[in-house]
Amino acid sequence: MTTAPDVGVAHREPELTGQTVVVIGGSAGIGLETARRARAEGADVILAARNPERLEQAAAEVGAVRTAAFDATDWDALGRFFGELPEVIDHVLVTGPGPYYAPLAELDREQAVRDFEDHIWLAVAVAQQAVGRVRPGGTLLFMGGTGGRSRGPGLSLIAAGTAALPALVANLAVEVAPIRVNLIAAGFVDTPLSATLLGDGLDQRRAQLRATLPIGRVVGPADVAALAMHLMVNTALTGATYDIDGGQQFVLRVTG
Repeated sequence: MTTAPDVGVAHREPELTGQTVVVIGGSAGIGLETARRARAEGADVILAARNPERLEQAAAEVGAVRTAAFDATDWDALGRFFGELPEVIDHVLVTGPGPYYAPLAELDREQAVRDFEDHIWLAVAVAQQAVGRVRPGGTLLFMGGTGGRSRGPGLSLIAAGTAALPALVANLAVEVAPIRVNLIAAGFVDTPLSATLLGDGLDQRRAQLRATLPIGRVVGPADVAALAMHLMVNTALTGATYDIDGGQQFVLRVTG
């Protein structure tokens, strides 16, 4: 009589043990889910966001070692934040502010300039602050989108930003090397920000995506967080843009 071999479940060690992950915009949505995932992989997590109450709640939930409540587009505050970080950190994720949509006839110049600066200059400012603070081989991760690749009323400004960020990130990867720099370009993600932008249209949008996306479901923060973890861990990746939209762009090309 033979005995079946004892096949155990493979044990995987956490991949970020002993590392420090900073999440700017970490109190909700993609930022919070990435922080949660980083903690599960053994990292110490530092959270920053504008809303102090929501930030403290998020920090308690994930066990953050430190928090900082400030507006990341306040460049002096951003500099102070980086100056007060531990001497060496490993990874930084920046989710950034939401997009500004407006038809050309209604485009507010001051708000448009501020929005463009907030997205483009924020990446530049973080990269400047990261030099000498993020270890060689560590990661800067920025959040972008895919929506601006479409054409239509109200998309002029966001289209320009969508085109600019990949070029900026590719160049930053060269300038701050050996720190790695990558961009996550998300389609619709079911987050509190999406709920705010869509309001009463949120459920309709969810239903539309479930019916049309090749993956048959809506992309959530956990999907994006999983990609962020991979970009932190895989040290061969830099200077690139990674789309995550469940096939949304493909569907738009076919049916649009």
